[in-house]
Amino acid sequence: MLKRKENLTGTQRIRLRDILKYNLQTVRAYLLKEQFQHFWDYDSPTWAGKLLDQWIALVMRSRIEPMKKVAKTLRSHRELIPNYFRAKKQFSSGVVEGLNNKVKVTMRKSYGFRTFRITEPVLYHVLGKLPEPQLARRFY
Repeated sequence: MLKRKENLTGTQRIRLRDILKYNLQTVRAYLLKEQFQHFWDYDSPTWAGKLLDQWIALVMRSRIEPMKKVAKTLRSHRELIPNYFRAKKQFSSGVVEGLNNKVKVTMRKSYGFRTFRITEPVLYHVLGKLPEPQLARRFY
């Protein structure tokens, strides 16, 4: 049930068809997941947002708690999601993942810092590729 329909083998298609005959929570969650896949087919941020709002409303009425959790997350990021369509789907999340990795490595290297207030300038320095500051004292 986690695979897309187009990736199923013949026997998996038959088993899925048999399972979908029942009105189980699992089946309803599967159908909601499949319905959300249409979100990625849109080119217009307006229409994609409209589908997203309808899907969230449908999921919130479904009484399926894991799906409701996903819907709440999407609702909390609602104003940022259309940026994917405004950028015409040209940017991947690789840039964000790279920045997150740099942050994690920097935080791991700076394990001696006790507060984020002290770690914050280090992150600005690393992520902004700022030049090395001149030391107040030279150590030889």
